[in-house]
Amino acid sequence: MTYWKTLSVSVLALTLVACGQGAKSVSGDEAGAAEEAAENAAESMVETAAEEAPVVMSLADAVAGDWRPEAHKARDEWRHPVETLEFFGLTPDMTLVEVFPGGGWYTQILAPYIAAGGGTYVAAGFDPALGVEYYDRGIAKFEENFLSNPELYGNIVVTALSASSGPMAEPASADMVLTFRNVHNWMGQGYADKAFADMYAALKPGGVLGVVEHRAKADVEQDPKAASGYVREDVVIAMAEKAGFVLEDKSEINANPKDSADHPSGVWSLPPTLAKGDASDEDYDVEAYKAIGESDRMTLKFRKPAQ
Repeated sequence: MTYWKTLSVSVLALTLVACGQGAKSVSGDEAGAAEEAAENAAESMVETAAEEAPVVMSLADAVAGDWRPEAHKARDEWRHPVETLEFFGLTPDMTLVEVFPGGGWYTQILAPYIAAGGGTYVAAGFDPALGVEYYDRGIAKFEENFLSNPELYGNIVVTALSASSGPMAEPASADMVLTFRNVHNWMGQGYADKAFADMYAALKPGGVLGVVEHRAKADVEQDPKAASGYVREDVVIAMAEKAGFVLEDKSEINANPKDSADHPSGVWSLPPTLAKGDASDEDYDVEAYKAIGESDRMTLKFRKPAQ
């Protein structure tokens, strides 16, 4: 029995005994019986209250959840979800926007965690208005996997991000916006500045933007389209600051010093894709790329200034 539970039981028991003593004199046996009855009643009340109270899930519980496929859990070694989300300061009562959740690797962690804590999870995904077949398939898959299971994932709010999309959330409504390995996609399609501006608009003053991205070497000239999937850290910081964000902290949680960030198929040479740069390349060694592991990644925490 926990301290608070013991305390509440004892107080209630003594209260009931005292009330009985006010009515008439009682023997020690009678007082003991009254206290035992009161304690049993209090135990029942506490257990009922515990059953009715919402179950708050820890990040570790969410990551260990049996709804996550083993193939996804195998990537925890490289993505460090608990440490990453703790670094960003995520709490379950937040209004959280995940930008471009894709296949939902992080959604499987974030949505149950937020739902259990009474928060709101917003998925700002592909824009259906564009009529792109690949996007439409992704949207349908996300609906099938997540929107159809509100008991686990809660009532997910679905919005969109594209070069022509409207707000990804109500202005100044989100406590936190998170995006994982997506900046290169926005650069490739020419709307990275808009993406950062939209994320800034969605956040409350004082809200947090968390960014994880494949990291290019600092001395390499940045491809404006980021075709390799790698982006220099200073380039990401400059884009965020242009939108109005302030860099609050950075972490090496997701760093991989084995990654040279210079591969025939860019970041997709590495696990899990293991793309072969040239079908005729006789020197291709898949085991060498497996030995490197997943990409070197920056982990950046920005804040929207309080106004």
